Amino acid sequence: MAISAPSPTQVDAARLELREWLGGELVSDADAGYSVLRKVWNEAVDWRPALIARCRDASDAVAALRAARQHGLPLSVRGGGHDWAGRAISDGGLTIDLSAMRGVSVDAGSGTAVVQGGATAGDVVTAVRPYGLVPVTGTVKSVGIIGLTLAGGYGPLCGKYGLAADNLLSAEVVLADSRQITASEAEHPDLYWALRGGGGGFGVVISARYRLHPLTSVMTGLLAFPIAQASRVLEGYEKQIADAPDELTLAVGFLTAPDGQPIVFLFPTWCGDPREGEELISRLRGLGDPVMARVGAMAYEDALGMFDAQVVGGRSWVMRTRWISELTDQVTGSLIDAAQTMTSPMSAIVAHHFHGAAARVSPTTTAFAARRDHRMLEILAGWEAGPSDDGAHHLRWASSLSDKLAPSSLPGGYPNLLGPDEEERVKLAYGPNADRLSELKLRYDPDGVFASAIGSFTAAPLPPALRAQ
Repeated sequence: MAISAPSPTQVDAARLELREWLGGELVSDADAGYSVLRKVWNEAVDWRPALIARCRDASDAVAALRAARQHGLPLSVRGGGHDWAGRAISDGGLTIDLSAMRGVSVDAGSGTAVVQGGATAGDVVTAVRPYGLVPVTGTVKSVGIIGLTLAGGYGPLCGKYGLAADNLLSAEVVLADSRQITASEAEHPDLYWALRGGGGGFGVVISARYRLHPLTSVMTGLLAFPIAQASRVLEGYEKQIADAPDELTLAVGFLTAPDGQPIVFLFPTWCGDPREGEELISRLRGLGDPVMARVGAMAYEDALGMFDAQVVGGRSWVMRTRWISELTDQVTGSLIDAAQTMTSPMSAIVAHHFHGAAARVSPTTTAFAARRDHRMLEILAGWEAGPSDDGAHHLRWASSLSDKLAPSSLPGGYPNLLGPDEEERVKLAYGPNADRLSELKLRYDPDGVFASAIGSFTAAPLPPALRAQ
């Protein structure tokens, strides 16, 4: 059930109650820091929440949730804040902000870590590094690890250790009715099932416990080739991943080089025997004539910093995604054409490699159902917004590529990258699990309190700058 825009009287009533109940900080547009706190990674998201509840613990989340429900304020939950589509910020409503809750507690003996709701991948890898352990993360340090997990969580260790969702052991959740529960195999197993890939539409995840893995270093880096060799490189890539061992997860994509020319790159991550890794890298080098080859052994934390400069916050972004079973000649041609017509040097195309341990999980074991080998295409259009650039042509570029890939794509797409206006594709993404997720959504959030979240199965607005022209 959608909640209508609140009146000033409703907002004032919620504000008065939260001034009394909230142990953390309550921020509105009259307060210092509001202009920063209302922003997320994507500068194009220009929502203005009436209230931002900066939570310090679960009791603060309960207080904010109760105030929002009692006074009819639309609600959103912000974790790490690496949000492209604006779902983390409630325009005119109340945002539960967990971004100050970034603690990580490591239990080296059991090989686990408990992370708070606002912790980023960088927070976790830094905390566990002294113990010779790693978490399963995405490819960028600044992404919130719980938000990543709730939609699945592709990353450079997926072949060996599965998705981030496959490594979630339990979660502490505040439900729409303000109850605080633990979701695990032993307690509320249906909710535990839904949280592993089903999105954030079931409650506020205050903290989560993850399985860690013993790993001191990986062999990784970037191999970049001239765009003229892209067909050859992509053909070689397909051959390399056809029978890739679990220890190798190999991404491929396109970026703009410092000289302004598009390049095709390989991003291998090898977590096996170093000698085998060196042989593998040698074969990858041989797929073309590299213009850059920076690959070697490094700590996993350092590997995650490789794309920090490409996906910095404060820029405007629009994203599109497709699931591709293989890079056919038609798909390859579309990718190369798009790479040569990128509308900004900040834009990129990345094909993430899904295989191995992640693909051996049954589609119904977790809410994440796309368990066959595939490539997850991430299409990023980035620009510096201003009077002379409203983003329309960048949006057209990304949408055009997505449309061209549609006939060669699997149904659905990665929910974290689908827009809130792509309701049907979100449902298709969950395949045989969609009906069960819908039933659980009605059980845990019958009034649609978490309507803005991924997995809410309701259409939501996009910020104007991200809408199709």
